[in-house]
Amino acid sequence: MFSALAPYGWDEAWADAFAPYAADGLLPGRVVRVDRGQCDVVTADGVVRADTEFVVPRDPMKVVCTGDWVAVDPGGDPRYVRAYLPRRTAFVRSTSSQRSEGQILAANIDHAVVAVSLAVELDLGRVERFLALAWESGAQPVVVLTKADLVPDPVTLAHLVQDVETSAPGVPVLTVSALHGDGLDVLVALVGSGTSVLLGQSGAGKSTLANALVGADVMDVQAARDVDGKGRHTTTTRNLLALPSGGVLIDTPGLRGVGLFDAETGVGQVFSEIEELAQGCRFHDCAHETEPGCAVRSAVESGELPQRRLESYRKLVRENQWIVAKTDARVRAELKRDWKRKGALGRAAMEAKRGRWA
Repeated sequence: MFSALAPYGWDEAWADAFAPYAADGLLPGRVVRVDRGQCDVVTADGVVRADTEFVVPRDPMKVVCTGDWVAVDPGGDPRYVRAYLPRRTAFVRSTSSQRSEGQILAANIDHAVVAVSLAVELDLGRVERFLALAWESGAQPVVVLTKADLVPDPVTLAHLVQDVETSAPGVPVLTVSALHGDGLDVLVALVGSGTSVLLGQSGAGKSTLANALVGADVMDVQAARDVDGKGRHTTTTRNLLALPSGGVLIDTPGLRGVGLFDAETGVGQVFSEIEELAQGCRFHDCAHETEPGCAVRSAVESGELPQRRLESYRKLVRENQWIVAKTDARVRAELKRDWKRKGALGRAAMEAKRGRWA
């Protein structure tokens, strides 16, 4: 059993965690696809179809998802998933509902590969958003700049890579042309062990990249629009694929929305240079806006820190605070006090100006 599931990430730690279920006669397996309340599970006996109704369905964070290790019935028609093992890592975004819920996209991942197309203008703010969620998941983020063959000038390509590296401290940034195979060897080596999830917008070239890594046309590919580089959702479900060089890959549909969900640590990791600069601010709760003695604003004024980075940081911090405040009364109260304090400071500043003008 161990050897049959090893290509999908099964190890002794998973075997130990599964022991109670084995004692009940259940079989271990890894979820390779989920749709309409059912899932495909790879087991030592092959892929089986199972129903997920016995796993809590009402909480988006507790539903069975691609990448989960589960306990399934040994037989019967239909078969059922009885439980999933505690997740080591999980990639989560906020749902589109107004209830501040998280939606889990992939579980037990080691690398979060963010695909960014070079066929269109770089959206560094979106890259930072993906990376915040990736860091928060517990996985190691990787940025892959796809369609590098569309940027033939090496100087231009170098500048684009540098822009992304500035926005992704501590994250490998690779350039790849799946069409010509350029750069794939480095990516294959990086994702050759463990589980990787492939993330990005529609048209980023994820399915083409997945096919190149698998070495076969396992994912349908559609052309992206020339005007904005976007395409239709070629991938409509999250699929776990075994790689011939080792490791497994979870391909995901193109994500139009990537809302943060309780990602304070991830945001701090993406903007680590701002967090470090903030230690030199006069006030420990400095918002880096109008407070005196702000080391972050001083870095912007000196050119050490790009203004765009600070604005992106503020945006993601505010968004994350808002999401957390919806479900945490203490955080809501702190935000209200902060808003009142800033309002009072703003009014005091206006009064001071009026006094000088009088």
